[in-house]
Amino acid sequence: MNKMIINSSVTMGQLQMQLDTIANNMANSNTTGYKSRQVQFSDLLFQQVKGLPYAENENSRVTPEGTRFGSGARLSSTAMNMAAGSLQQTGRSLDFALTSPQSYFQIQVSDDNGRNVTEYTRDGAFYLSPSAGNPNELDLVTSDGNKVLGTNGPIKIPSGYKEISIGQNGAISVTLTNGTTVNAGQLAVVTINKPDLMLSVGHHLRLPENIQAAQVMTAAAGREAAVQQGVLEASNVDIATEMSDLVNAQRSYQFNARTISMADQMMGLINGIR
Repeated sequence: MNKMIINSSVTMGQLQMQLDTIANNMANSNTTGYKSRQVQFSDLLFQQVKGLPYAENENSRVTPEGTRFGSGARLSSTAMNMAAGSLQQTGRSLDFALTSPQSYFQIQVSDDNGRNVTEYTRDGAFYLSPSAGNPNELDLVTSDGNKVLGTNGPIKIPSGYKEISIGQNGAISVTLTNGTTVNAGQLAVVTINKPDLMLSVGHHLRLPENIQAAQVMTAAAGREAAVQQGVLEASNVDIATEMSDLVNAQRSYQFNARTISMADQMMGLINGIR
C-alpha cells in the first residue's frame, strides 16, 4: 500500500483520540474538581532507504545517506493538568474544597463485582443520607451516593445535629441540638504524587491493581490536608485553550485526509496509463 496512505491513516486514528480527549475536557468544564488532560504525540518507526551514492558529494554530506520514510505519529501519553481550579463560595456547610493541588478525598465505591473499592476525588459537594440499620446516624456521601471515607472508615454524622464544621486538617465537629459538640471523625485526605499512574473512572481516580498505594500517594496529615468549608473547586478546564487545540487537531485531521485523497488520485492516474 502507498506509504502516504499508511502514514496518514495511522495519524488520523491518533488524532481522533486527541479530539475525544478535548471533547471530554469541554464536557466537564463545569464539573466540580475536574482536572483537564492534554495529549502528547511522538513519531513512529522511521525507515532509512539508501539511494545511489555520488562519490563527489559524499565528502560534504552531514546527513545520513538515503531518504527517511516515517510511519506516522502516535499518541504517546495523556497528561493530567494538576493545576488547582478557582474556588467558588457556596456558603453550604457540606461543600468542601482542597486547597492543595495534589490532595484528594477518598470515597467508597462498589465495582462491577460488588466489591467495595476506594476511589479518589476532588469533588467536595457532599450530602447526608440515612445510615442503613441505624436511624440515629447519617452517612456523609457524594452526589452519587458513595460513602465518604474518614481515617477510621466511613464518616458518620449523628442524626440530631444542629451544625457541622470542619477544621483545616479535615477534622469534623458536630454540634447537637442540645448544644453538645462531638467529634465525627476526620476526612481521609491523601496526596497523590503520581496521578498519571492512576486509572480515570469518570472524573474520579482509582488505584490500578498492579500498583501499590505507597508508590503513588501519601496520607495528608494535619495542615497538609488543607480543607476549606463552604466552597467548591471549579474545573481547571480553559475553554479558550481547548478551542484552540480543537481547531489545530481538526486542521491536522483535514490535512491527513487530503493526503489520502491525493495519494488515491495519483494511483488512479498511474493505473489509467495505457
